[in-house]
Amino acid sequence: MTWKNARECGENLSYWVVQALINEVELAPKPGLVDPNDRGSHQDMNFELMVQSARSLQETFKLIAEVSYRQEPSQQLREEIAGIGRAGEKKMMQVTGGINTHKGAIWVLGLLTSAAAVNPPGEDTKRLVQTASRIARFPDHYAPSIPTHGSTLHEKLGVKGARGEAEAGYPNLIEIALPALDHSRRKGISERQVKLDTLVALIACLEDTCIIHRGGLLVLELVQEKAAHILQCGGVSTLEGWRELEELNQLFLKYHVSPGGSADLLAAALFLDQLKKVPFNESKGKVTI
Repeated sequence: MTWKNARECGENLSYWVVQALINEVELAPKPGLVDPNDRGSHQDMNFELMVQSARSLQETFKLIAEVSYRQEPSQQLREEIAGIGRAGEKKMMQVTGGINTHKGAIWVLGLLTSAAAVNPPGEDTKRLVQTASRIARFPDHYAPSIPTHGSTLHEKLGVKGARGEAEAGYPNLIEIALPALDHSRRKGISERQVKLDTLVALIACLEDTCIIHRGGLLVLELVQEKAAHILQCGGVSTLEGWRELEELNQLFLKYHVSPGGSADLLAAALFLDQLKKVPFNESKGKVTI
């Protein structure tokens, strides 16, 4: 199985990435995050802005897929997709009026899009993630030297952050998010509840730099404990778990923090999950959308 050409690869992969981002923002009620019902802890954002931001990135992910098509992971490829990602971030900022809506998502989903274009359609998910991690480990000599929240927290506290997560092989994606999707679906609950349980599982485990930057390690510990308790109750499909989900939301609001890193990994999991489901027509060489 293969794509007919780089253009077809880019069109399909970028469509699914943007759909994953939109599916994440459409999910409700998400604790501390923007959804169709409220702004969560983000007073400068709303649902419509998040959707506009996601759609503005389609060309970015399309270009990443096209330059990655059938390429071997290399420093040159790493630097090419990084440059495209930075240009996409600027475009996103123009659309949002300077609000950082999807910077983290560009990083994680850009790498996964590149990996999906490097490999043929239908490739094993773990291999895709390993390819993304391999690309991430190449240095980017053109990266700005400006410190980020993630790099600052890594230096001060040793927190891995998004870069460390990628270089380590996305353990929270492979060991937490994707298994949570499968486990929750086997319970026979609604797809919304499946996605919420997966988000809660990520919040319970991830050293989310979005939370640590604003709330510190103590707040991270508080929300992780609450998220873990929701899972111990049986998840959001139980009455107690649903009540605890609202309490988790109130914790985020109280401390003005948001699990943005967990949201990015949820979108990444939904993207990879979609890739597993897509039928491929070998005679036409085209994936059906």
